[in-house]
Order: sequence, then C-alpha cells, then structure tokens
Amino acid sequence: MSNIITTEIVLPGQVEPEGLTVTTRELPAPAAGRALLRMEATGVSFAEQQMRRGKYYDQPAFPFVPGYDIVGTVVEVGPGVDPALVGRRVAALTKIGGWSSHLTVPAGDLVPVPDGLSAEAAETFVVNGITAWQMLYRKANARAGQTILVHGANGGVGSTLVQLARAAGIRVIGTASARNADAVAALGAEPVDYRGDVVAQVRALAPGGVDAVFDHVGGPGIVDSFGLLAPGGTLVSYGSAATKNEQGNSRLPVLKLFARLLWWNALPNKRNASFYNIWAGRRRLARFQARLAADLTAVFDLAERGVLNPQIAARIPLREAARALTLAESGTVTGKVVLVGEPA
Repeated sequence: MSNIITTEIVLPGQVEPEGLTVTTRELPAPAAGRALLRMEATGVSFAEQQMRRGKYYDQPAFPFVPGYDIVGTVVEVGPGVDPALVGRRVAALTKIGGWSSHLTVPAGDLVPVPDGLSAEAAETFVVNGITAWQMLYRKANARAGQTILVHGANGGVGSTLVQLARAAGIRVIGTASARNADAVAALGAEPVDYRGDVVAQVRALAPGGVDAVFDHVGGPGIVDSFGLLAPGGTLVSYGSAATKNEQGNSRLPVLKLFARLLWWNALPNKRNASFYNIWAGRRRLARFQARLAADLTAVFDLAERGVLNPQIAARIPLREAARALTLAESGTVTGKVVLVGEPA
C-alpha cells in the first residue's frame, strides 16, 4: 500500500491549549506485528491535561503527540498479523500518539469493538472503562450491597465507575460541583458538593463509613478519603489532580502519595490503601494484554446492551484539539470530550 499522510496534534512543550500545533507527515507501512489504523475517535483525558503541564508521571520528552486511547478501523497490517483484521473497528490503549488521523499500534493491543457501538461511544469506555472496571473489581473487590464514594463522579472515569457500580447493586456517593449535581444524580449516585465540607456530607449519608473510596485528587484531601473508610474498607488512589499546577519534579507528588499509602497499609487500622496504574503488569505483556482485552470486552458488552450509557461531553474535530482540551479542562462538562477523525 502507498504511504499515508497522517495529521498529528503535537504538544511542543509546557504550553496553554492554544499552543498545540497541527502537523502532517508521511506514515510508512506497518512493521511486523503492527497494524495501521484510521482514527475514528480519540479522547481528551486527565492525562493529557497533566502532560501539557509536564506533570504526567512518565511522559516522554517534548515534543510528542498526545492521545491516551483510540478507536479506529484497521487499514493495513504488517507481516505476522492476521489480514482478517483489515476493515475491523478496534480499540487500543496508546498512552501517547492517539491524537493522529492515522497511526500504527502493536496488533496485540487491539480489542474488537462491537458492531452495536459507535466509535465515539466506544471511545468513552476505553481508558475510562478499563480503569473503572479494574479499580472496582480487581482493586476494591466491590460487591452488591456495599457503599462506595467516587470523587469526580461527573468526569470520564467517575461517570463510568458510577454506572458500573450501580449496575452491580452498589450504592454510590459521588462528589461533583453543584452545577453537576443533577447529572451525577441521573447516573444513579447521591451527589455531594466537593466545594463544601465533603467529610460532613458523606458522614451524614454513611455514618458508619464507606466500603471503598476512589480518589483521583490526591494532595491533602487523600487523608479525608482514607478517614471515611469503614473497617475493612479500601481506598483506591489513581491520580494527584490536586498537585497538577505545582512546580517542580512531576514524579515527586506521586512518590509522596505512594509513601503515604504504604505507611497506611503498614498500620493495624483494618483498612486498605492502594494505587491504581493502568499500565501495571505490562512487563508480562501477553498476560497484560489478555487481562485488558477481557476487561474492556466486558465493559463493551454492558455498553452494547444498554446497561452503560456513553457520557459524551462533546464531539470535536481532531484539528480543533486546542478547543477540545480547553473544554475538558473547564470543569463544566459531564463525561468525556471526544476528538473525531475525518470521514473515510
């Protein structure tokens, strides 16, 4: 196949969203074990918001193309890859590179997207769905009848987590701004205004504590999250949003968070604390890919059956990524901002 011209959104350094640049380059045919995708939908997640500030834990050196996940159609495959994949709609975690009209990815990372899901709908469940599913079931071992607290319940991960939990018969208390309270309630959670006294509000709803807390905020508030746990409860930390504007080493806030969680687990307090990293276990690649595919397939199945509803905050063309990033960072939307590719 002749080489394809791909359009890429480049993050050149620590810039405001309008500092993103649009470039094009020729993309060679896929190498052995890889597949060439035409992007149909890619997301704007919190990771990209951290990356533009140079605050994501293990981001590459500038400049690079952001884009944590992608849904697209296989255009061509390299040697050693099943040619039957060509023409299939698939999803993949990428960490970087997703903000491209075309890109190549390892074929082993591809997960089929059901025919009943649009590309945009499926996109809302890739990184968000894997994260929510694995935290709920692999980290917290949540089950019907329990009560959990979800911080940022109107966000991409939060809204997915709320829906998964409610579908499993789990009571959910969700923090959000007052303007997003109705949206959080519509998802099935009991909203709490994060600008108020969160501890007092949660205590009023769950006097004995909650069985799990899912906290992407970190910072000093992580102490309150741990304190809200009932005996035997689990805190799952998966970010440090509170420190995203702090200057200095991007790894330091996460390392401090790790140390705090380890200390809590060492204490005889009958509570558990853990940090969730979606990339954990990738050194055992085959096992990692199989687990990820199984979990994302389970989420896709729930979405196709209508148990989960995609929370699409906006659909914005790839070339307008700056506008999409600005919107995602505004804190005014529920769900995920999706960048869409050009029609085939």
